[in-house]
Amino acid sequence: MDYQEFPVPDALRRHFACVWRLTGAMPHAGVQTIYPDGRCELIAKLGGKSRLWDAVAGWHDQAPTLFAAQRVTAVRFEPLGAMNDVAVRIQPAASAVIAGDLSALRDRVVNLASLNGPLSRSFAAAAREFAGGEPEKMWNLLTRLAAEHPIDARIEAAAARLEATGGGARIDALARAASWSVRSLQTRFLAAVGLTPKEFARVVRLQATLRALDGDSPLVDLASDSGFSDQAHATREIKRVTGLTLARLRDELHRDRDGTAAIEIAAAFVRGGSG
Repeated sequence: MDYQEFPVPDALRRHFACVWRLTGAMPHAGVQTIYPDGRCELIAKLGGKSRLWDAVAGWHDQAPTLFAAQRVTAVRFEPLGAMNDVAVRIQPAASAVIAGDLSALRDRVVNLASLNGPLSRSFAAAAREFAGGEPEKMWNLLTRLAAEHPIDARIEAAAARLEATGGGARIDALARAASWSVRSLQTRFLAAVGLTPKEFARVVRLQATLRALDGDSPLVDLASDSGFSDQAHATREIKRVTGLTLARLRDELHRDRDGTAAIEIAAAFVRGGSG
């Protein structure tokens, strides 16, 4: 499997984190577990087949173009052959750039054509050219999307603060910094990002935990380093999302996908990269 990330032009970085490409066979066949990372994605499947399980639709084949919405639970993914995907990872505050009502798509990876047929066709064409080494059509498409969906700087700052603090920033402090009430921040953050500030903080801590689980640090130290108050708190929060305790999650990651490969494989679908 060859996974690569490509930076977007500077003018697009507030809206889009990167474009990634995945080609080749998965290093481990069978079902993979995909964890949330607080970022939506546009995905074009240029070859190969796969199917996905989520709590909304159960097992279903993935369409040629997809919008991976925000999620708070893990999903299950099964490649059915070699992969050839091109995708755009969207910055948290720009999550609504594709779909206005993110709440209706929560915890889902949906057929982009069912949301926006013209965008699906434009994105598929741009992805094919990008895969062939010609990125201009992709940059032009993303430039148009960015121009149509301006970023709320206060939501952007709140999301950045949550990530910078490992999910530890207080919601009331974020609201004061934005000159909003807590309720207003929660409403605006949910509309823009697709998660509440508290949910986004949980996802940030989950990602820190996934990265830390690749090593051999004692679980009590790992919990503290990932922003949890103690190991019991970490276990409760991680089990809420993954269904596994910290110890079981570490075992699953190491056994099924060889440590760092767990992060890289998941980066190619839904949860985003660690870099």
